[in-house]
Amino acid sequence: MTLPPQRKLDRSNAHFARALTRLPLGVASTFRYWGDDRTIYVRRGKGGRFWDIDGNGYIDYRLGYGPSILGYADDRVDAAARRGMEVGGVFALSTEREYAVADRICRMVPGMDLVRFSNSGTEAVMAALRLARAHTGRDSYVLIEGSYHGLFDAAMWMVNLEDWDAGSNDEPAVVPYSRGIPQTLRSLAHLTPMNDPQRLEDVFRRHGDSLAAMLIEPIQGNCCAISASTEFVRLARELCDRHGVLLIIDEVKTGFRVARGGVQSLHGVTPDIATFAKAMGNGYPIAAVAGREGVMRSFRYGGAAHGGTYTAHSVSLAAAEECLRILDETPALETIAAYGQRLMDGISAILGRRGIAHSFTGHPSMFGLFFSPAPPDNYRDWKLSDYTFYDTMAHFLHDLGIICEPDSREPWFICEAHGHDPSALDETLRAVETAVDLTVEALAAGGGGARQAAGG
Repeated sequence: MTLPPQRKLDRSNAHFARALTRLPLGVASTFRYWGDDRTIYVRRGKGGRFWDIDGNGYIDYRLGYGPSILGYADDRVDAAARRGMEVGGVFALSTEREYAVADRICRMVPGMDLVRFSNSGTEAVMAALRLARAHTGRDSYVLIEGSYHGLFDAAMWMVNLEDWDAGSNDEPAVVPYSRGIPQTLRSLAHLTPMNDPQRLEDVFRRHGDSLAAMLIEPIQGNCCAISASTEFVRLARELCDRHGVLLIIDEVKTGFRVARGGVQSLHGVTPDIATFAKAMGNGYPIAAVAGREGVMRSFRYGGAAHGGTYTAHSVSLAAAEECLRILDETPALETIAAYGQRLMDGISAILGRRGIAHSFTGHPSMFGLFFSPAPPDNYRDWKLSDYTFYDTMAHFLHDLGIICEPDSREPWFICEAHGHDPSALDETLRAVETAVDLTVEALAAGGGGARQAAGG
């Protein structure tokens, strides 16, 4: 019997009780609530690690959902941000650095001609969809099932698989994944599975003349890094061209992470509009909408409105300028991918020695782990699969000082600092090995789940 790990969270638990009196769920974002006795509060972070207020140290593969691509408190980026402070903050006027950062983005990502800045990925995608509607004069749009494009009403739609009979000829109902979403918006959103060319063609055949845009994450950042095939992305480009629809590639998580030119460069597909955010500023709040000139010029008086008091803030711009320089001109991305591959190989060896079926999706810099011989290539297959093993293992990993998202939807993210940390990989793999054994024992004690996960 493997002894379960012990982790003290007395201070976090006490602070949770205090925070609950002023903050819903005791946190500033619903996704930071991990349970009344397991929600943690960070004291500080450095590199690929952080420490909570109880003094527990963690190797972090969540990285704030990906922004800290170089690592927490990167000396180079923080020094640049301090130079940005000297500019003075917010003027509701422009500064010269806006051009410098926009020029870097356009040089890194082929086919991007012009850039507008935002503060978050959600804001960037909202602006991109508004831009597409302004440019085309149409209202509706296509979403890929399982995609995440931010917390705004137009994007918060999903297929209801819990109440769906997979053996029927009916498609699952499309429902909002939050209360407070107006049902009147439902008619504008058309959902289709990833990697299903027939259904995608059907959507365009039925609705092509009313579509303003198709939004796609070729690596789904909130659905286990499930990935589109190059053929599917190229079909999307072809159908958009045929029907006068704008293709929006959402690179909020993949942009400047999986490649200098983003995931679009890996598929050889140029969108009309692309959105970027997470990795741009190594954690400083900044995002961008980029695209081809003929579309982007629709941001104008009488066209698509766009703005924001804190847009292109001097501190975030300075951080982005340095972060993008590092990603563009140094081997940072190669370091990240190499570490991610070594981590995947190490996890695979641990699971292989135990005869546990497994597979990976995504990219070494942001990968999903599945306990099945082949990974799903669409949301329906993932949602209808058994991910008990992963969720149980994640619980043990937290107690062992390894942070991943508590459920299997979010990929593991790698930063440059992981690759320069001499003990991070070995510490991680030792913890994974222990967590796997604890999971097998826990599921065996509770039933046949472990045998199912092991493919037995």
